[in-house]
Amino acid sequence: MGLCCAVLLSSCKSQESAYRKAYEQAQENVQNSNESEQVVAVVPTPAEETVKVTQVTTDPAASSEKADVRTIDGGVTVVNGDVLKAYSVVVGSFVTQSNAEVLMNTLRGKGYNARVVKTNETINGRTGWFRVIAASFDDKSSAITSRRELEPTYAGAWLLFNK
Repeated sequence: MGLCCAVLLSSCKSQESAYRKAYEQAQENVQNSNESEQVVAVVPTPAEETVKVTQVTTDPAASSEKADVRTIDGGVTVVNGDVLKAYSVVVGSFVTQSNAEVLMNTLRGKGYNARVVKTNETINGRTGWFRVIAASFDDKSSAITSRRELEPTYAGAWLLFNK
């Protein structure tokens, strides 16, 4: 759980007491928090020793709405597996179909409905890439959740939006 504190200093003596109060408040907030990340901004006023604490609750799912979602110009063709839905989790890219199918079979062994698609992209002078899709979903939030589950093993996982 991350806790961010911003402290604006204007005078040393009054700030020490204000900082202590803000620190104690932040520690209490951390102890009381069990489901969401809290960001606490501490803004002491120079004339008083009171501390204004603004608590902001962040939703990890909301920040993922800006998840890495890409499209592939020219589209994709499924060469092994089921038809793609709107959002797919891509975990690998290969020049050869056989290498892509090895990863696809590994994922299927773990219970994923994996597929291999071919694109006509040119990357690093090579045209025709095989992408391994671990899972495909109708909605973005399910795809984001799946990508999060896959990221520890496939750190470069990203979402493909199928137009």
